[in-house]
Amino acid sequence: MTDPATAGGRGPTSHGAVRVARLGGMTAQIVGRSAWGRVQVWRGADQVRVREAASRANAETMRSTLGSLKGGVQKAGQLLSTLDSLLPAGDWREAVDSLQEAGEPVAFEALEPVLVAGLGKGWRSRFAGDFNQTPVASASLGQVYRATWADGRDVAVKVQYPGVAAAVRADLTGLTWALRLAALVSPGMAAAPVAQELRMRVQGELDYVAEAEAQRRFAAAFDGDPDIAVPAVVAAAPTVLVTQWLSGTPLATFAATGSQPERDAVGARFQRFALSAPARVGLLHADPHPGNFRVLDDGRLGVLDFGAVVPMPGGLPPTFGHLISAMRSDDPAEVARRLELAGLVRPGADLDVAALMDFLGPFSDPARHEVFSFSPEWLQGQFAREHDPRNPDYAVALKLTIPPDQLMTHRVWLGIVGVLSRLRATVPVLPELRRWMSGID
Repeated sequence: MTDPATAGGRGPTSHGAVRVARLGGMTAQIVGRSAWGRVQVWRGADQVRVREAASRANAETMRSTLGSLKGGVQKAGQLLSTLDSLLPAGDWREAVDSLQEAGEPVAFEALEPVLVAGLGKGWRSRFAGDFNQTPVASASLGQVYRATWADGRDVAVKVQYPGVAAAVRADLTGLTWALRLAALVSPGMAAAPVAQELRMRVQGELDYVAEAEAQRRFAAAFDGDPDIAVPAVVAAAPTVLVTQWLSGTPLATFAATGSQPERDAVGARFQRFALSAPARVGLLHADPHPGNFRVLDDGRLGVLDFGAVVPMPGGLPPTFGHLISAMRSDDPAEVARRLELAGLVRPGADLDVAALMDFLGPFSDPARHEVFSFSPEWLQGQFAREHDPRNPDYAVALKLTIPPDQLMTHRVWLGIVGVLSRLRATVPVLPELRRWMSGID
């Protein structure tokens, strides 16, 4: 019988028991390899070779399972790729990179009813020529096709998998324990926050009409921008989104192939997009994984996905600037004094300043410099702090007067820093912060 979650199938199965079983099987394979590896070492096998072989096999097991199940679990892999420094080097990073662009495709016959529902029974007449039924990308929540609109424009057609919403709900019940068990036997993986982040992001990404509205706002704000390209929305329905086609080099590929000056330039554009969007659009782009960006032939940075956004009318909140300013000192007593002067500490709160400094270290450290060089090694050093910024204790931060929904953008900013580190970009930091964030001293 054909597995509905594999290539040529009918899309992601929404049966919770099936999906949890697949996740459990992935975890069992990883744990089993770890146990067998210990037996091999006990029998005299070379420990390094055994560990490397198990790592390669475990990475491939994760890639194939997450990629075939679609839905929330593949989205988890994309989230992991944003912070590639939290994964062991080599096979694990290559495995999650593959989830950005190349999941297992779903048969077109399974998706055509979605096109009919979204664009009407005569949906084919809205395109010029034959509709190419081979997808150019199979993502976590939908599949993308390249086509020609009736007016001659090249377009990307994103079609949501049938049943994916129910599948995501099932994923969230099984993903946390599966990845935590995997992390126990794969040193260097800090995957526990993934399921929590999925709850925050994925539900909004299932509504393509809302995504289209956000994309229209970004496209209008960045129209004519010399550094940023946002494709126009051509048509939208709840589960179908048609946008202008953008050709370019995926950011993950560019990070590995671009020269230092090229990566610096792209890093500066990426940082400016992230910081300026709240002021220019009133929205924060909240899904900064590398698969959502392209480097165009003319050097502009193309932005492809607007399913996850955070409303920020009026720009970045002044509290962000006050907080970063306070954190620019490396003296906990001085930090505490600045926080109190800015009114950022709740009355009577017993704030663990050292934990808060670790929590915000990936942001405050670059903010101390006019120009900063990001790198995976620097980011790994941040993660080696006593209080790991990847697993923040929000109870510490909630003792501040900053609204909780603003604090929860921490992971978005950490993802932005992760992309800059992956690019190994040297960029102006403090001038850009002062330009787009009020309250910076």
